[in-house]
Amino acid sequence: QVQLVESGGGLVQAGGSLKLSCAASGNIFNNNVMEWHRLAPGKQRELVASITTGGSTSYADSVKGRFSISRDNAKNTVYLQMNSLKPEDTAVYYCRLWFMRFGFNNYWGQGTQVTVSS
Repeated sequence: QVQLVESGGGLVQAGGSLKLSCAASGNIFNNNVMEWHRLAPGKQRELVASITTGGSTSYADSVKGRFSISRDNAKNTVYLQMNSLKPEDTAVYYCRLWFMRFGFNNYWGQGTQVTVSS
């Protein structure tokens, strides 16, 4: 089993910054992908950013140039640096880890609330 624990959410004013962390533990395959998703009230879940073990990244258009995903493979931890935050970034942010090993393995964190006030 794999456990994901997120931290770093909170309340911030528009234009401010927050950094989220997600620490994974358990039976993790070395070759994996870690992602940040968000879910806002009344909206569909959105894939915000992803990063592979090798460091390849991708971002949603809505956060390009403002958010940065990174990871520490030795700590099995992924980070999301969020700058120039907007009220529309308000959501619960979820960490996800997945890998292919004897099938598809998919794990989610419990979520952390990010609220951006105008």
